[in-house]
Amino acid sequence: MSQETSQHAKPSTTIELKDLGTVHRLGFGAMRIVGDGVWGEPADRKAAVDVVKRAVELGVDFIDTADSYGPNVSEEILAEALHPYKSGLKIATKVGFTRTGPNVWVPLGRAEYLRQQTELSLRKLKVDSLDLLQLHRIDPKVDPDEQFSVLRDLQNEGKVKALGLSQVSVAELEEAGKYFTVSTVQNRFNLTDRSSEDVLNYAEANGIGFIPWAPISAGDLAKPGGPLDELAARLGATTSQVALAWLLRRSPVIMPIPGTASIRHLEENLAAANLELDDRSYAELEAMR
Repeated sequence: MSQETSQHAKPSTTIELKDLGTVHRLGFGAMRIVGDGVWGEPADRKAAVDVVKRAVELGVDFIDTADSYGPNVSEEILAEALHPYKSGLKIATKVGFTRTGPNVWVPLGRAEYLRQQTELSLRKLKVDSLDLLQLHRIDPKVDPDEQFSVLRDLQNEGKVKALGLSQVSVAELEEAGKYFTVSTVQNRFNLTDRSSEDVLNYAEANGIGFIPWAPISAGDLAKPGGPLDELAARLGATTSQVALAWLLRRSPVIMPIPGTASIRHLEENLAAANLELDDRSYAELEAMR
C-alpha cells in the first residue's frame, strides 16, 4: 500500500465491549512510546506525543497502556498528548506488575498494591474513572480471590468502568467471571503463536473482547522470500498489514493494538483496515505456523 493510502485508511470495524461501549477493533498499543526495555523516558518525548496525537487523528478510539510501561511514562505521555480527551476515546490501562529495571517484570497482586496503582493511574491519566482496567498478570503468590475482589470493589466504587485480564487460561477467565463481568482478555496471539486459541474461542462464545499482544510478530514467516513476505508482495501490502488483516478476519472479537514510536509505521499499521483478504489468501495464512 502506498504512503498516501496509509494516511487515508478507513476505520476498522467495531466491537461492543461489556460495561464500556463501542470501539473500533484496530487500536493502538502504547508500550513502545517509552524508553528501551520499556523503561524510562523515550529518546524523543515530543515524537512520542506526536505519534499518539496522530493515532487519534486517524480514527483510533481505543488505546492500551499500563502503569508498568516506563513505569508511569506511557500514561503520562497519553495525558500530555490527549487530555482533555476526545469524546468516544477509550484508554485501557493495566496493573499487577512492579518494575525494578529494563525488561524486568515482577507480578505483584496484593490488594493494597492493585488499589494504589489504580489510584495513581487515575491521577496520571487525569480522569475520575478508568475506562478499562486489566489485571496485567495473576500473581501466583497471592490468592486469586484477593486480586479479583479488589478489582470488583474498584468497579463498584466507580473508579473503573470495565474490567479485564491479561495472559490467562479459560479456567482463570471463568473464575474471574464469578467476581465481575470480564470485558476483555489480553493474551499473546499472532500468526506464529496460537497457543491461546482456546481462550479466543471462549472469548468469542461469551462476547469478550480479545486483545492479542505482539499481534504482528511473525518470525521467519516474514523474512525476505518467506511465505508471509511472498503473500504480502502479491497483495501489494506489508507483512505487518497482512498479519493484522488476518487477525481482523480471524474473529469479530479480536482487537489488535499494534504499537510503534514512528508515525510512518503507525499509518502503515492502521492501513491494515483497508486490506480485505480473499479466501485463498486467508486460507494460506491459516496454514502458516
